[in-house]
Amino acid sequence: MFKSSLKTRLRSLAGATVLAGLAVLPTAAAADQITVFAAASLADALNEIEQRFEAATGHDLVVSLAGSSALARQIQQGAPADVFISANPDWMDVLEKDGLLEPGSRFDLLNNSLVLIAHGQEAHPLEITSDLDLANLLGDNRLAMALVDAVPAGIYGKAALQSLGLWDDAEPRIAQSNNVRAALALVATGEAPYGIVYATDAVAEDNVTVAGTFPADSHPPIVYPVADLANRDFPAEAEFLAYLRGPDAREAFERQGFVVLDR
Repeated sequence: MFKSSLKTRLRSLAGATVLAGLAVLPTAAAADQITVFAAASLADALNEIEQRFEAATGHDLVVSLAGSSALARQIQQGAPADVFISANPDWMDVLEKDGLLEPGSRFDLLNNSLVLIAHGQEAHPLEITSDLDLANLLGDNRLAMALVDAVPAGIYGKAALQSLGLWDDAEPRIAQSNNVRAALALVATGEAPYGIVYATDAVAEDNVTVAGTFPADSHPPIVYPVADLANRDFPAEAEFLAYLRGPDAREAFERQGFVVLDR
């Protein structure tokens, strides 16, 4: 009887000691899922950043890629995104005006440039000026572009062609796509001999050549703003925004040809 009671007491004391020890151990931060809506042109850089961020933090990063216009409209309709990275300021302005951004969270992250790409690896270099004979260059073929009145890459491309006086020749020959990566694919597969995309898109595809770069002053500056969306608030969002400003993300962006803006 005595031995049995003592054993029970010792077990109880041991259990109390373990519980007391557990009470003072630091608890690991809970992993969260962060949903990022991002411009399609960021696909390769964000694929690398997703893997690095998850390894560094334990959080789960879910990246949804599409044209900025489509993503912004989904956010307006209540899509459960946490962070938005747009390929131009205009769509971010729309969401900010609608009160859909967390106040003070918006910042400009990247710059890009606009290029004319050609199918294959043997295209001749072209100087993109107002003297470019675009009609003769295309013949009966098409010029691949993202949607020229909605998707940032298409908007920038249209502005550049208009600035150079080339729009009238180009307009009837344009094959429009839902996003810039779809326009890139049309040229890569040879369905269109030429296309207008970001310089970073050309880096991502082996079966295209940069035929020429549009003058920087032929279109508005290509700026990628980032913001935390106002639908919910949790610490992992701030962690991700801080990570985008850090050295690992900078390295990934620069490897794809983006210019990271100093803040």
